[in-house]
Amino acid sequence: MKIFKTKEELQTHLCAHRQVDGKVALVPTMGALHQGHLALIQEAQQVAQLVVCSIFVNPTQFNDPKDLEKYPRPIENDIALLNAAGCDVLFMPSVEEMYPADDKPWHIDLGNLDSIWEGEKRPGHFQGVTQIVYKLFNLVEPDIACFGQKDFQQVMVIQRLVDSKKMPIRILICPTVRSAKGLALSSRNSRLSDEGKIKALCLYQALSYIKDHIGQQSVAEVKEAANKILIAAAEVTVEYLAICESRSLEEVSTVEPSNSYVALVVAWIEGVRLIDNMILS
Repeated sequence: MKIFKTKEELQTHLCAHRQVDGKVALVPTMGALHQGHLALIQEAQQVAQLVVCSIFVNPTQFNDPKDLEKYPRPIENDIALLNAAGCDVLFMPSVEEMYPADDKPWHIDLGNLDSIWEGEKRPGHFQGVTQIVYKLFNLVEPDIACFGQKDFQQVMVIQRLVDSKKMPIRILICPTVRSAKGLALSSRNSRLSDEGKIKALCLYQALSYIKDHIGQQSVAEVKEAANKILIAAAEVTVEYLAICESRSLEEVSTVEPSNSYVALVVAWIEGVRLIDNMILS
C-alpha cells in the first residue's frame, strides 16, 4: 500500500494509474477503523481496479471542539488494517493541506436534509461533511465512492452534493456491518461497557420490529411498538425514532408500495450517542 500526505503526490500517482486505465474507488474515513470500514474496502475492490482510502479527521464537521480533540487517532493500527485488507492507496493529509489559508468559504443548499434529524441535532455538520467530501472528490476524481449505510442521512447528503454539482461519481451504499447479535459496528461502541453493548441491542430489535411489521400495521402502531422496545431497555434514552421516505428523509404517516422507506433511530447509552437505521423497502 502506498501512503501519501500531500495532494500533489496523490495526484501524480493517480495520473499514472489512469494512463494504464481502470476504475478508481474512494473510501473516505476519519480513521479509528473497524470491520465496517474494512467491509467498505472489500466492496470497493469488487467494483474498481484501484482503491483509495482517505483518513482525515475533518475539523469543519465537529460542532464541539472537545469532540474533535478526543476523536481517536490510532493511525498505526489503521495502517496495519488497511495493509492487511489489500488497500492500494492511503491518503493521510494534514489540516493545513486540506484547508489552506486562502481557502474559500463553503456553503451548499442541501434542502431539508440540512435541518432535520442529524441536521437539526448537529447544526453545520453536513456543511462540513460536504466541504471535505467535495475536496476529496475533486482531488481523487473517483468513478465510485463507497459509504456505509449506518450513516444513512450522510449518504443522502453526499448524493445531493453529487447531483447538485453534476459530478460523474457513483455513490455505492454498503450494508451496515453488525455483530452476531445485531449491534451496528461503530468506533463509538468501544466506549460502551459489555453491559452497555447488550443494552444497545434494543436499537436493532426496534428496527427489526419495524421492518417485520410495517406492512401489517399502521405506521403509528409500528412506531409505538418499536418505541416500547427501546424504552423497555433500562437506562436507554431515545433521542428520535422515525419512519421516513428514503431520499428526502421526510417522516411519513402512511407507506405506499411504490415508494422506498427507511427507519432511523438515535439513542443514548452510558453517555454514548448511538445511531442506526434499517432500509424498509
